[in-house]
Amino acid sequence: MNKEKLVIIGNGMAGIRCVEEILENAADLFIITVFGSEPHVNYNRILLSTVLQGGTAFEDITINDRQWYEENNIQLFAGETVVQIDTENKMIKTDKTREVPYDKLIIATGSVPFVLPLPGSDKEGVITFRTIEDCRKMIEVSKQYKKAVVIGGGLLGLEAARGLLNLGMDVNVVHLSDRLMERQLDYTAAKMLKKELKGQGMNFFLGKETEQIIGNNRVEGLRFKDGTEIEADLVVMAVGVRPNVQLAKENGIDTNRAILVNDYLETNVPDIYAVGECVEHQGMVYGLVKPLYEQGKVLAKHISGQECQGYQGSILSTQLKISGVDVFSGGEFVGDETTKAITVHDEFNGVYKRIVFQEDKMIGAVLFGDTSAGSKLLNLIMEKKDIPDSEKNVLFQLSEDGEGSVASMAHSDIVCNCNAVTKGAILEAVQEKDLTTVEQVKKCTKASDSCGGCKPLVADLLTYIQSDSFDEVIEKKTMCTCTTLTEDEVVREIQLRNLSSVQEVMDVLNWKKPGGCSACLGALNYYLGMIHPDFESEQESLLVNEHMNVMMQSDGTYTIVPQMYGGMTDAGQLRIIADVVEKYHIPNVIVTSEQRIHLMGVNKQSLPNVWEELNMPLSPASPYAIQSIKTYIGEDICWCDKRPSLQLAVHLEKQLECLKTPERVQMGITACLHNGEEVLTKDIGFIRMNRGWEIHVGGRSGRDAQVGELLYVAETSEDALDIVTALIQYYRETANYLERISGWIERIGLIHIREILFETELRNQLIERLEEEVYKYKKMVEGRYSKSV
Repeated sequence: MNKEKLVIIGNGMAGIRCVEEILENAADLFIITVFGSEPHVNYNRILLSTVLQGGTAFEDITINDRQWYEENNIQLFAGETVVQIDTENKMIKTDKTREVPYDKLIIATGSVPFVLPLPGSDKEGVITFRTIEDCRKMIEVSKQYKKAVVIGGGLLGLEAARGLLNLGMDVNVVHLSDRLMERQLDYTAAKMLKKELKGQGMNFFLGKETEQIIGNNRVEGLRFKDGTEIEADLVVMAVGVRPNVQLAKENGIDTNRAILVNDYLETNVPDIYAVGECVEHQGMVYGLVKPLYEQGKVLAKHISGQECQGYQGSILSTQLKISGVDVFSGGEFVGDETTKAITVHDEFNGVYKRIVFQEDKMIGAVLFGDTSAGSKLLNLIMEKKDIPDSEKNVLFQLSEDGEGSVASMAHSDIVCNCNAVTKGAILEAVQEKDLTTVEQVKKCTKASDSCGGCKPLVADLLTYIQSDSFDEVIEKKTMCTCTTLTEDEVVREIQLRNLSSVQEVMDVLNWKKPGGCSACLGALNYYLGMIHPDFESEQESLLVNEHMNVMMQSDGTYTIVPQMYGGMTDAGQLRIIADVVEKYHIPNVIVTSEQRIHLMGVNKQSLPNVWEELNMPLSPASPYAIQSIKTYIGEDICWCDKRPSLQLAVHLEKQLECLKTPERVQMGITACLHNGEEVLTKDIGFIRMNRGWEIHVGGRSGRDAQVGELLYVAETSEDALDIVTALIQYYRETANYLERISGWIERIGLIHIREILFETELRNQLIERLEEEVYKYKKMVEGRYSKSV
C-alpha cells in the first residue's frame, strides 16, 4: 500500500500531540513532514514560566527531541515558515522557497501574542512572553536593568512577573480589570491571590489603562490615561494571544475569529484540517491544553480512517500553581440568580473553596490554596448528575493530608486532566517500573507533562505509595498460566495477525501448555467469536438452536427451560408443558427466582420428542449471556401500571437472548419506585418514573453487593431499549472475558461510556453491529436445525 503524504504546519504542542496519536493509531499510513517557524524541536510552551523562574532548563521542557523525529521517520523543517498553500495542486511553499506536496494537510499554527497598539510599543525593551527567545531576552535584560512592568494580570502575566522577581527585578503588574485572573477566579479568590503575590514582592496597578510607552530609543516608563506614570526598563506585554489564521485566510480557508472546523476538525477545503489554538469549533476558541489534546485525539482517529465520536467541545478548567499558590477553577463558577453555591473560606490557612449548583447539578467550582479535590470536582461537573443534599455538604471537607486524599481516590479517578491519566495508570507504572520521582512518573505516563497543575497531586500520590499505609496492588494479570500475555495483548495479536482458530492462536503466540486450560479456552473462544462473527467454536455445548437448548446435569439427565419472555405465560403454554411433563415422566418441575419453569431430569433418549412436542422457544443454556430479565411488579404493594415494564422486558429478551457476553448479565425492571431497591443491585436495572426510565448500571448482589450508578434517564421505552442494547454491544466489544459490568465500568469509566452512548452516530453503529450478529446467529442455528431434523 502506498503511503499518503501528511504535512503538518506547526511544530507546537497541539500539532505534535496529534502526530503522536496518529503514530499510535496507524503508524504505517503516512509519510509525515513537519514545519515549525521556531528553530527548535517540540517543547512545552506552558512551562516557559518555570524556565524564567529559574527552576527549569530549556532542555527540560523539550517534549520530543531530534531522535524522536528520526525514530518515527518524521522529516522536521525547524525555523522554516510555510507562506503559501496551493489547494488546487496540493502543494505548500515556504519562506525558503521549498515546495512540498501533500495528500492530507493539518494546520496547527497556534496563536501569536497580542501587542497593544500603543505609541512607543516599538521601542527597545518592549517584548512579549511566548517563545524560548522571549525568555532569553528577559534573562539578558535582567542582568543590566532592574525595573520591569508586566502589562496583563492574567495567568501568563503573573507567571512572567514571578519569573522576573526571581531574576532580581522590581516588578509592577498593570491590569485593566479591577481584579487579577478575572476569567479564572471570582472576587474572593482574586483578592486572596493579590494579597499572596504582594507578599512575594509584586506591586499592582489595577483598573489602569496604558496610554503611552515613554522613552527615547529605549523604554523608560508608562503613562496611564489618568495622567499618572511609572518607570520601567523592561515592558512585558502579556495581554493575551490571537489565533494565527493569516496563512489560512490568504489561501481560501474559511475563518472567523479562528479557522472554522467541523466536529472532525475538517476545514471547508477537502483534505485540509486544523487543530489547536488556531481553531474555532462551534463558536469557541480554546487556549488550554486539555481541549487541544482532545481535538488532536479526534483528528488522529478520523484521519487514520477509524470510527470515532466527533469533537463535542470541552468544559474549561484550570488547575495550576501560580507563583507558589495552588489554584483551580472549572465550569461556570460565578453563578447567577438561577444558581446556589456552597462556600468554605479559611482565612487562617489561606484556603477558599466555592462550588456552584444549578438545581442539584454541579456546574462550576473555584479553589484557592488547596486544589486536591480539583480533578474529582471536574469529573462531577462533566457527569452532570444530580447530587443529593447529604453529599453536597461533605464535598469540601478538608482532608487531613495529601496522602489521605489520594488514598480515597478510585483507580479510575483522573489525576492529570490534560493527558487523561488515572490514579490506576500511575500506580501500575510505579509498581511495574519502580518509579520514585515525579519526573519519572511524568516521563512514563505524561502525568504533569503539560500544564503542570497536577504535579502536587502526583507528588502526594508518590508519597502515599511509599508510605506504610499503602496497600493497593495492580499486577499485570495474564490471561492464564499458559501465556505471559494479558487478555488485551492476546486480542490485539489476534487482530493484527488475523488469527482465526484456537489452535492457531496457541501456536503463533507460543502457548506454554499445548491445548490450553479451561480458563484460556473459554476466553479464546469468546474473543474469536467477537472478532470473527462466523467463527464456530469446537467447544460448543449441546446448544443446537433456539428450539433445542438444554443443560446437562451431574446425573446425566438434562434440564429444559421453556422461554417465557418477561416472565409471562398463558394457559396454552402451561397446558403443553403439563402434558409433556406427564407423558415423559419428568420428575422435577421448578419455578425459579428468575420467573421461569425448569423441567429437570429429562432423559437423553426423550430429548428429541420433548423438543418436538413442546414446539416452543427455549431459554439459552449458555451461562455467559443475558440472563432472564426479572420483573418486579409488586401487585400486593401498589396499583401502578405494570404493562410498560413487562413490555420492555419482552422486547429486551427477544433482542438480546442469543448473544454471548463476557460474563453473565443480570437485568431487572420495576414498574415504579415502590419496588426499586432490588433492581439497583443488578448489572442493569430499570426503574419506571413519571419522567421515563431511570437506567442504573454496575450493581452487584451477593457478599460484595453494591448499588449501581445512574447511567441515563430515557423518556420512552424505545429510547431505553436503544441505550441498553448499545451498552450491551459496547460491553461485549471492550470488556475482558469474565469481567462483570461493574468491573468493566470501574476500569474504563462511566463518563467515557456515556460519551460513546450519547453520541447518536456511535450508538447507532453499536446497535447495527448487535442486530447484524443476532441475524447471523439465527440464520446459523436455523441451518443447524434443518440438518438435525
